Amino acid sequence: MRAMTVIPGRPDSAELTELPEPEPKDGELLVEPLYLGVCGTDREILDGAHGEPPPGHERLVLGHELLGRVRDTGRLVAGIVRRPDPVPCACCARGEWDMCRNGQYTERGIKALDGYGAELVTIEEDFAISVPDELGTLGVLAEPSSILAKAWEQIDRIATRACSVHESVLVTGAGPIGLLAALMGVQRELEVHVLDRATEGVKPETVNALGAEYHTGDITEVARQCDPDVVVECTGVAELVAGAMQHTAPGAIVCLTGVAASRSLSVDVGALNNELVLENDVVFGSVNANRRHFEQAVSSLREADPDWLGRLITRTVPLDRWTDALEKGDDDIKVVVDFSQR
Repeated sequence: MRAMTVIPGRPDSAELTELPEPEPKDGELLVEPLYLGVCGTDREILDGAHGEPPPGHERLVLGHELLGRVRDTGRLVAGIVRRPDPVPCACCARGEWDMCRNGQYTERGIKALDGYGAELVTIEEDFAISVPDELGTLGVLAEPSSILAKAWEQIDRIATRACSVHESVLVTGAGPIGLLAALMGVQRELEVHVLDRATEGVKPETVNALGAEYHTGDITEVARQCDPDVVVECTGVAELVAGAMQHTAPGAIVCLTGVAASRSLSVDVGALNNELVLENDVVFGSVNANRRHFEQAVSSLREADPDWLGRLITRTVPLDRWTDALEKGDDDIKVVVDFSQR
């Protein structure tokens, strides 16, 4: 069978590799991938920035945003990415492996476990999430949606801490993560604003079709306009991260979901501290997801307008040209590798 592989730490090592078909163990499903989304994490692994192959192997099979079909039943499934550490820590022992405390977790297609980017894969039953048939191809959005389902779960929990009413949301970034964050804000009947640098094209059109308000320009000016109670930062861009923490309504909640490239930025830490303290703000980071979040994500996708969700998948690439999917175009939102035509 063919698989999308790379040697972690070695740029330009991507290839379509022939591998033996896997044999499922007890408690595992044999799954035929149909569609596989790609994201910035895959691009970073391809560039040699990070990634770890399975023990004793040189190559890593990429891919963690899976929509597949169980071979013997035809059931559509998404695959959970992270596996709990073997110790386990207190969080992993309770099924909250997305909050692993000791870092000994593994991740499909990222850290010490082969991913889902092959023509046939195995998934443990407990780590396979059923996707309803009516979602079809859109089920490939389950994994990125799970990241936002977790973020919003944490926001909702924090919002109960006091008398604050949270009505206005600012999402920074109109990529797939930002748009899914906006979707879940709209589903909560909140006033949603999205900030991105694109001045025209698919991103503003998609935000407007959701019923949210699209903005470009400086985050300070945009924040003054919408006075957000909640900020979901989805870019990792240093200026936006700093701005997200500095320009909010009192008692605001700021969720950081983007991973930033290292760069220097001049920030008045004393003033930032005073604003956070004196206005009772909360800033927290969120990454990964557990089974509960995948289930919440599937529910959110089922409730969404399928025509709107279809706008997020802007390009589909065949398996034999899978590296083209990692070359992001200006109008790309979510790019998907198509395994369905074998």
